[in-house]
Amino acid sequence: MPAAAKPFVSIIVPCRNEAQHVGRCLESVLDGDYPPDRMEVLVVDGRSDDRTREIVTAYAARYPTVRLLDNPKQITPVALNLGVRAAQGDLVMRMDAHVVYPRDYVSRLVEALDESGADCVGGVIETLPADETPIARAIALGLSHPFGVGNAYFRIGSRQRRWADAVSFGCYRREVFDRIGLFDEDLVRNQDDEFDLRLFKHGGRILLVPEVVCSYYARRTLRQLGRMFYQYGYFKPLVAKKLGKIMTARQLAPALLLAALAATGLLGLAWPVARVAFAAIAGAYTVAVLSCSVRAALRHGARCGLGLAAVFVVLHGSYGLGFLRGVGDHVFGWRRPRTAGFSLSR
Repeated sequence: MPAAAKPFVSIIVPCRNEAQHVGRCLESVLDGDYPPDRMEVLVVDGRSDDRTREIVTAYAARYPTVRLLDNPKQITPVALNLGVRAAQGDLVMRMDAHVVYPRDYVSRLVEALDESGADCVGGVIETLPADETPIARAIALGLSHPFGVGNAYFRIGSRQRRWADAVSFGCYRREVFDRIGLFDEDLVRNQDDEFDLRLFKHGGRILLVPEVVCSYYARRTLRQLGRMFYQYGYFKPLVAKKLGKIMTARQLAPALLLAALAATGLLGLAWPVARVAFAAIAGAYTVAVLSCSVRAALRHGARCGLGLAAVFVVLHGSYGLGFLRGVGDHVFGWRRPRTAGFSLSR
């Protein structure tokens, strides 16, 4: 297709305090094979207090394709909506500052969107460690492991293209936003999940394109991982409430595990059979964790395998706790829902 005939693509990159990653992200996008005069890169910054804005401003001075927008509310859905409103493209593509993209990333997703007739397409994430420490390597393994994230195909990969109810870093036709609206700003986290599922409920089609792979740099520490997944869990019940349905069974598993352990543990104070149930549940989970960790240790070393065991516990525990707290706050109204501290910076 001649360059002039290619659709104009608006790439939206929400970020805050991403000085370590944003330059590498922008370099990968600008070095791509999509015609630079047929795209724009809108970096929507949430008032960063590191060098993020300085870095993006320098890129904007060198490349007319890049523009810096301000996000005073500092949360992702606001950043995305500011980007969509400012976008001039026929297609709108969401990107993440923590990610490095291959040269043909934009062009291949644009081609897949045209060939499939889908409303949105997205690729697969290859999760890389933030550094070479054992715990960082273990975090990257856990985020791409079926035991860690279930059947999230955009994380674990797929052998073939498949219709999906959600993808990460989607490429959308502009008319999708005219049809179903913008991202829900109540959802500090999981706004892309809710948007994709709302599109799905309105008859839209979403295609996972597994041959298109980007490289995502995972969080460096267990604390960062736990905070991120607590927030993911916390907002999942609000997504379910807004859509009137639970999205997938895998999103219930961590909370059900914690609830089962808590219930059988408390009942076990009075009933021996509950103590047996507690031991069975805890034992089965422990065996599963150790089995996966031993396999990882054989391939990546003992320290990485031990770290993976901790990653699973933190990932599932923080997500489950967040989900249960979210059920209480969002569904039953036990407390006022939390939004403070849930900015783009994680």
